[in-house]
Amino acid sequence: MTTEQDLQNSVSERFGAQAEAYVRSAVHAQGPDLAALDALLAASPGGRVLDLGTGGGHAALTAARHAGEVVALDLSEAMLAAAAAEAARRGLGNLRFRQGSVEALPFDAAAFDWVISRYSAHHWPRLDLALAEARRVIRPGGRAVFMDIVAPDSPLLDTWLQGLELLRDPGHVRNRGRGEWRQALTAAGFRVDEAREHKVALAFAAWVARIGTPAPLVRALRVLQQAAPREVAEALALQADGSFQIDSLTLTATAV
Repeated sequence: MTTEQDLQNSVSERFGAQAEAYVRSAVHAQGPDLAALDALLAASPGGRVLDLGTGGGHAALTAARHAGEVVALDLSEAMLAAAAAEAARRGLGNLRFRQGSVEALPFDAAAFDWVISRYSAHHWPRLDLALAEARRVIRPGGRAVFMDIVAPDSPLLDTWLQGLELLRDPGHVRNRGRGEWRQALTAAGFRVDEAREHKVALAFAAWVARIGTPAPLVRALRVLQQAAPREVAEALALQADGSFQIDSLTLTATAV
């Protein structure tokens, strides 16, 4: 088994165990990025949408309001089951759920009008390969929306944030930077049309509980936070209880 397969298995197991927590997570269930996605799809209804790394299904559930069909893909069967239960609770019959890897999508070329992904790409070992697969399965002229936490431009802030993320979740690969995202999308065959950012506030206790971070690592996170230099503490708006905020980037692109 390869290192990447080990990582994918670890991600599947960890998120599967916490599937219901992600469906119910207020951080994941709302935000200006979801509102923007809703508006984009409302302006072009009826298409076929693929949601990569659907997790709790929030992007897929938003898309289902306007799409003809939404296919939600995830590594974790438990996560898919939890998202499917929520779709059924909302009476959404145009959602389909599929287990699979973003690096080897089980779909034909040009099978979708839209590809979307939210808060998943920081778990992808090979962003380039995943985006190439996304471009393969989207029709020419189709639209893509990628939403994820973005790495700070400052090397100091970047190192600290990646360290916090990894302690909290060993399945974390990397928050990519703004330039890294644009370069990867262009190389994969997309034209970036728009970029938007917003702050995401993270309550520390809920943040670690959601993924099931073990108690020793929770303590290590607090020690690391308390040792943060002023520049880091200010940039993250670090609070006494460990709560903080980070930047989310939404990129809208067209398949060329």
